[in-house]
Amino acid sequence: MLGRFLGLSGLLLVVGTAQAQAQEEDAARLFGTLPGVSQASLSPDGQKLAFIAPGKGQANDLFVVRIGEDSVPLRILRATGDPEILLWCGWVSDVRLICQVGGRQEYGGEIYGYTTLVGVDAAGGNTKVLSKQRGSNAIGYDFRGGNVIDWQSGTPGSVLMMRSYVPEANLRGASLISKDADGMGVDLVDALTGATKVVEKPRRDATEYITDGKGAVRVMGVHATAGQTQYLGSTVRYFFRPRAGGAWQPLSALDMTTREGFDAVAVDAATDRAIGFAKVNGRYTVSAVQLDGTGKGSILFQHPEVDVDRLVRVGRDMRVVGATYVTERRHMVTTDPKVDAMAKALSRALGGKDVYFVDASADERQWLVWAGSDVDPGRYYRYTPAEKQLRPLLEDRPLLAGQTLSPVKPISYAAADGTMIPGYLTLPPGRTDAKGLPAIVMPHGGPSARDEWGFDWIAQFFAQKGYAVVQPNFRGSSGYGDQWYQNNGFKSWRTAVGDVTDAGRWLVKEGADPARLSIVGWSYGGYAALQSGAIAPSLFQKIVAIAPVTDLAKLKQEAEKYTTGALARDFIGSGPHIREGSPAQNAAAIQAPVLMFHGALDQNVDIDQSRRMKRAIEDAGRTAELIEYPGLAHNLNDSDARTDMLNRIAAFLPK
Repeated sequence: MLGRFLGLSGLLLVVGTAQAQAQEEDAARLFGTLPGVSQASLSPDGQKLAFIAPGKGQANDLFVVRIGEDSVPLRILRATGDPEILLWCGWVSDVRLICQVGGRQEYGGEIYGYTTLVGVDAAGGNTKVLSKQRGSNAIGYDFRGGNVIDWQSGTPGSVLMMRSYVPEANLRGASLISKDADGMGVDLVDALTGATKVVEKPRRDATEYITDGKGAVRVMGVHATAGQTQYLGSTVRYFFRPRAGGAWQPLSALDMTTREGFDAVAVDAATDRAIGFAKVNGRYTVSAVQLDGTGKGSILFQHPEVDVDRLVRVGRDMRVVGATYVTERRHMVTTDPKVDAMAKALSRALGGKDVYFVDASADERQWLVWAGSDVDPGRYYRYTPAEKQLRPLLEDRPLLAGQTLSPVKPISYAAADGTMIPGYLTLPPGRTDAKGLPAIVMPHGGPSARDEWGFDWIAQFFAQKGYAVVQPNFRGSSGYGDQWYQNNGFKSWRTAVGDVTDAGRWLVKEGADPARLSIVGWSYGGYAALQSGAIAPSLFQKIVAIAPVTDLAKLKQEAEKYTTGALARDFIGSGPHIREGSPAQNAAAIQAPVLMFHGALDQNVDIDQSRRMKRAIEDAGRTAELIEYPGLAHNLNDSDARTDMLNRIAAFLPK
C-alpha cells in the first residue's frame, strides 16, 4: 500500500502535482504548503487509519484507509473551510467515527468561533450531529460544541461527552422557562443514533470534566465569574467524586494568573489519584493527589532546571505513563517499561529521531507512532511490537521529500547584563557558520511559549534562501520556570525584547552581515520585532511582523468583550509600560522598512492592531505595507496564503 499511499498524500496537498514536479516549484510553495496530515487515528482493531488532509484553501477532508498493500484512501467527509473545518476525528468502533468541526464567522463586526461534534460511518454516510441541539426558543448563546472525554464508556458504540446546554423559554405565552438546563454537563451518547443519557447534570460554571478512562467521571473543574461581573475570576476550583460515588468534594484550586496550585489533567484508576501539574520551587512538576479526601499529594516527575510540561498518555483509556520536558531537546521519562522499551527501540531504529505515541489498537498490539527531527518534517508509522514491524504510512510534508534541510543547532549567547540566553541556530544547507551571511532573528509567539529543537517550516525556508536564522528563548519565555518567565513578555518587555535585540548583536559578532540583518516574528514575535525596531532603530534593516500585537492599551480593550477579559487585563498589566512597550505608540522611533501580514478573522490578535501600526508609521512620515488575508485566522492556515506570504517576505528582505 504505502508507496501508493505516500504518493496520494502528496496528491491531496496539490491536486494533480506529482512529487517530482513539486520539487521543481519554488521554495515558498515547498515550505508554505500545509502539512499533508493534520491529525490521524488508528481503529480499535488496528487495521484502519483515519486521517485529516488539507484541500483547496481552508477546506479539509477525512480519509479512511485499510492498512494493506492494495488499499486506497476513501474520502468520507469534507469540510469546505467556509467557514467549517475538521479539527480532529477519533474511532468509536471499527465502523464509526466522531469528528469535531470548528469555524469562525463575523457578525456585527465581532468574530465568533464555534465547534460541533458529528458522527460518521467509516465507510462514509450516516452523518449525525452529536452536540446538543439548540431549540428555536433558546435564551442566550453557547458556541461550545463539547468534547469526547472518554472513549471507553463501557457501552458499545457510545462515548462520554461534555455537552453544553442553553435554557429555553416558552414564547407562546408568558416568559415561562420550559427547559432550565444551563451550562456544561456530561452525557453518554450513542454515536450512531444520537441517543443520550445524562451522566452529569449541566452546571453553569463547569468548564471541565475528567474521567478515569474507564467510563467514570471523577473530577470536575469549575470557573466562576468574579462577583457580579461578566468576567471569569482568577481561580479554577477542582472537585472530585469518590470511587464509590457520592457528592462532589473539594480537590484543589488553581490561580490562573500565577498558575499556583494543582492543575488536574487526568485520573489514574489503578491508584485512585488525580494527575496534573503543580509548581515546586517555581518550576512545573507532574504531581498526583489522592482522590480519598485526604488531599495527600506526591511529585511524580520533576527536573531541576526546566519545567516538566507534558504528560505521556497512551491507549484508548488515555492512561498516563510518563512525562516530557525540554532542555536543548525534548526528553521523555516513563513509568511503563513496555512504553519505554518501545520508544527507545523505535528511536534507535529511526536514527535518533523524536518518537511520539499517537494512538493504539484496543488490545495495544498495534501502535500508531509519529517520528521526526530537525531535518525530517515527520511521518506516521504503524508499529507491531510482537513482530518488530514498523510500517511507514503518511509523510507530513511529501513535497519536501528529497529536499536537503538544515540541521538545527542549540546555542546560547550573552545578553547585555551577562545572562546566557538559550536559542537555536539554523544555517543554509552545507554552511557551518554565519560569516558573511544575511541573517534573521525570529522570536517566537506567546509570550507564554518557547521554541524547541525540531523542524520549523519558516526557519527552514529562510535557510534555503541563504539566511542564518536565530530563534531565541528570551526571558519571558515559558519552560524555564518562574525566574526566567519573570512577569511575562509584556510587563517585562524591556528584558524580553532586549534579549531579542541581543540575539541580533550576537549574529553580527558571529560574522553575519550587519547590513543584511532582519527580524521576523509572528504574534508576540511580531510585537517583539516591531518593538525591537523602536528601541534599537539601527540594528535591524528590515522588519516583518505577522499578526502582531502593536498597542497594549488596545489589546486590553479588545479583551473586555470576552469572559476572560479580567484575566487578560491582569496579564497585560497597567502602568508606564503600556505606552512605552507599545510599538504603535513609538512608531516615530522605527527607521527600518516594515512589512506586516494579518488574517481578517483573527480572534487572537485583532487585525486592527496591524492597521493601527500602519497608520502610526504613516503618521510618522514613513511607509509600511500591510497584507490582509480575508477569511483567515491567526495561523493563516491556507497553503496559497502562506506561499504568498513567504514569497513577499523573500522579496522584501535583503538578498
